[in-house]
Amino acid sequence: MGAALNQPWSWDQISLTKMAAFDVGEMMWARTDYTPQDVGSAQLYDSFSIWTMIWLEALGLCPVGGSGAFVEGGTRIALDGSLPINTNGGQLSGGRTHGLGYVHEACLQLWGRAEGRQTREHRVSTVAAGGGPLGGNLLLVRE
Repeated sequence: MGAALNQPWSWDQISLTKMAAFDVGEMMWARTDYTPQDVGSAQLYDSFSIWTMIWLEALGLCPVGGSGAFVEGGTRIALDGSLPINTNGGQLSGGRTHGLGYVHEACLQLWGRAEGRQTREHRVSTVAAGGGPLGGNLLLVRE
């Protein structure tokens, strides 16, 4: 897992490329032998639409500045895409629970129990929450 708490408290007054999400990603990847290429699904905090994009870049799931091209057309992030994202519909579908439901969704995906929204079989999922002045992320791995 990775976590960060950055200053200043006014998260919207700092650069989008300097927010806590980037420190979170750096910490998490430094603590594991897994890489972004190992991730089979991602449940990314989306209290605002831009957060999904920021987390994609902060976790190295796409290049910094490349999230728009990464999600363009939606096929890459669809249930049958190379990196399904927010497979439970995200907070737009499930309510603003600050990402807590994403842990459950990641587990369902890894266990193969997500029913009508099941992705291809994979071993590693990532879950992210927050990201402005504070944030956290974890990898869930099915052994």
